[in-house]
Amino acid sequence: MESRGVDEGLLTIFLCGDVMTGRGVDQILPHPGDPGLREQHVPDARIYVRLAEAVSGPIPRPAGYDWPWGDALPVLDGLAPDARVINLETSITGRDTFAPGKGIHYRMSPANTGCLVAAHPDVCTLANNHVLDFGPGGLADTLDALGRAGLAAAGAGRDEITAGQPAAIGVAGRGRVLVFACGTPSSGIPPDWAAGPGRPGLNVLPDLSARTADQLISRLQRARQPGDVLVVSIHWGPNWGYDVPADQVGFAHRLLDGGADVIHGHSSHHPRPVEVYRGKLILYGCGDCIDDYEGITGHAEYRDDLRLLYFAAVDPGTGRLAGLRMAPMQARKMRLQPASGADTRWLAGLLGGISRRFGTRVGLEPDGLLTVPPAA
Repeated sequence: MESRGVDEGLLTIFLCGDVMTGRGVDQILPHPGDPGLREQHVPDARIYVRLAEAVSGPIPRPAGYDWPWGDALPVLDGLAPDARVINLETSITGRDTFAPGKGIHYRMSPANTGCLVAAHPDVCTLANNHVLDFGPGGLADTLDALGRAGLAAAGAGRDEITAGQPAAIGVAGRGRVLVFACGTPSSGIPPDWAAGPGRPGLNVLPDLSARTADQLISRLQRARQPGDVLVVSIHWGPNWGYDVPADQVGFAHRLLDGGADVIHGHSSHHPRPVEVYRGKLILYGCGDCIDDYEGITGHAEYRDDLRLLYFAAVDPGTGRLAGLRMAPMQARKMRLQPASGADTRWLAGLLGGISRRFGTRVGLEPDGLLTVPPAA
């Protein structure tokens, strides 16, 4: 993909869905941690590697830190976003303090943090249902590992104040991108994972009511400076399905009416609808970006092997969307590669179909990028 310059006066933000570098992905990296699991049917994380190899062929072990990102890295470099935001849905720890009452736990060895650094994210959002899989100690390890790597975090902290604080990305001469991260119990976050006074945890929203939205809006307005672009990153909803509940739509609209500029939704294992509401972008679900699901059967109709990398160009003066570009990728051998032409056309048709109720048009460019134009 040819390199493209940054549009003058606009801020381009890279957004992606869940980055799950634990379990099988951790096992192919240079410093795999303990592979032991407490899943009902899979006791060893290396089984997920073997499942992927059974359908796609051998995976090098050890693979380099950049292996899971694969061909996404030159796409990122070519489109040159000003800010990069990922949802890190994995605890970075060597502990074996498995959170009780959960069937699935994700952890990556702290020695493999280079896998995250390879993509140069400016912010890792953490308000999701796997960052506390190894308890408060595992969360502390995660925050420490990200800090040592120079990666900012949002949505989790050592108390409710730090968990609710935004991460700020400075863009020379064009203001800041502020990233607020939060999650809801509908995504599987246990309610007792919420941070409290002197208690580590996540920034958990109790519900999607107008009252909760207004409380969040108040925090956005207190943090905002002139020229800031405000991104609200939300982990919400179930893993599968294209329906967007009315409470999510209403919550997103209220946040944008109250001063937010971009809604970055995630939790589903596949992309969900896109909306441009009063000129501002809502991604209801970005789908997975990196995971170890290759070779796991079920839900084949959703094609969760296909991924999208989202690049939103935003006017920092108004927060309005100037255009959205999406790069279609496919996960194979636990590595991202460009989606085929047929798969790209399928994604374009799917995303256009499920977004039609919101008045969104999805285009397909000659270079293989999907596009959403700004609202008229």
